[in-house]
Amino acid sequence: MKELTIREIAEAVQGTAAFDGVVRDVCIDNRALTPDCLFVCIEGERFDGHTFAENALQNGASAVLCARDLGLARQILTDDTRKALLRLARYYRSLFDIPVAAVTGSVGKTTVKEMTAAVFASRYRTVKTEGNLNNEIGLPRTLFRLDADTEAAVIEMGMNHFGEISRLSRTAMPTMGTIGNIGVSHIENLGSQENILKAKLEILDGMAENAPLILNGDDRLLYGAKIAGHPVYYYGIDNKYCRFKAYGIESTPEGTHFTLDFGCCEQRIALPAIGKHNVYNALAAFAAGFLIGVSPEEAAEALLRYEPAGMRQRMRSVAGVCFIEDCYNASPDSVRAAFGTLREIQAKRRIAVLGDMLELGSISDEAHRQSGVRAAEAGTDVLLTYGSQSEKTAAAARENGMTQVRSYADKSALAQDLLGMLHEGDAVLVKGSRGMKLEEILQKIYEEMGA
Repeated sequence: MKELTIREIAEAVQGTAAFDGVVRDVCIDNRALTPDCLFVCIEGERFDGHTFAENALQNGASAVLCARDLGLARQILTDDTRKALLRLARYYRSLFDIPVAAVTGSVGKTTVKEMTAAVFASRYRTVKTEGNLNNEIGLPRTLFRLDADTEAAVIEMGMNHFGEISRLSRTAMPTMGTIGNIGVSHIENLGSQENILKAKLEILDGMAENAPLILNGDDRLLYGAKIAGHPVYYYGIDNKYCRFKAYGIESTPEGTHFTLDFGCCEQRIALPAIGKHNVYNALAAFAAGFLIGVSPEEAAEALLRYEPAGMRQRMRSVAGVCFIEDCYNASPDSVRAAFGTLREIQAKRRIAVLGDMLELGSISDEAHRQSGVRAAEAGTDVLLTYGSQSEKTAAAARENGMTQVRSYADKSALAQDLLGMLHEGDAVLVKGSRGMKLEEILQKIYEEMGA
């Protein structure tokens, strides 16, 4: 992080300070202080950072940013520390004249972010969002990692309600944006896919006029969406009018190969990931790189080296069994994509372990039943479900002809039964919302298999 003065910070956060000094980092966790940092007193549901302010100063912080007068000599007083954190991050971002790509979408935005960062990094020193730091606390932390050596950044933006992406975009001031798709995640809060589209398009709020927007041209809501003041670049597989198109798609046990037509030329892509949805993700990343001067060859090499982040469709072979670890999140759209991946894998048997999809509101019952239908349509041999809502998935799978279907209320019992039925050559998909913690099933399986 570049050094900031106390005067700069006070002005940026619309606050007051009665002392001088410099700050070399910004921290919000009292347990992870760095020398000469600014400690921001965030009030949460279970803690109040103001209670740690004095301790932070004693342990090396240069100053504390607070929303009430604590009587400390090195305090910067502001109206709201959460708002002030965004204001400071926006000011800090303004110090850098670099390409900044913002990425959002209902499903797969983290994968698009990772692929885009890989493509950018093939030519530029690139900072990217780490983990799930894609909200109003996490995004500023990413921006504060920019330094004198940074040449580009890729910022992921998540949301649950209207206004959130707008605030994130106004903070990050992206020079380009990508929206991967409009699904039904968070429909409980937003009411309809049309409202989700409206919320995702808030990504434009912090983008300068004529900054490009990259959209999935095969998405019925994104293609033809009214975008004023910004050039739109579409990517897709089925829509022949897209600027960036994939054809000649071939799947192998090691990944996916396809030809990418970007208008003036073509580039063959070898992607170490399976599934049509990952072709879309790669197209989005290629398009973003193309717009900032990454050559097609550099982009292809970067995509070849791509590695999935966290437990997002990460493939792992243990004792001849192929596991698809997809425990980070789940929605009807991502479950559909996951079954597409499972169907494409060459295996003696295909086994799916599904947990509940959370935050679906009134569409939850039907969405879980549709997952059971998709399991049957994908030719899944065995379906194991965990959670009360997923019992509807199991019932629908049986109604659609599947015979090897079981439901569980206990993860240990599911893991034990799954372990007893595994054979070399099987492929196992493990998919559920983050709150279901299905990685615990995988951990038990791996331990028993000696992995």
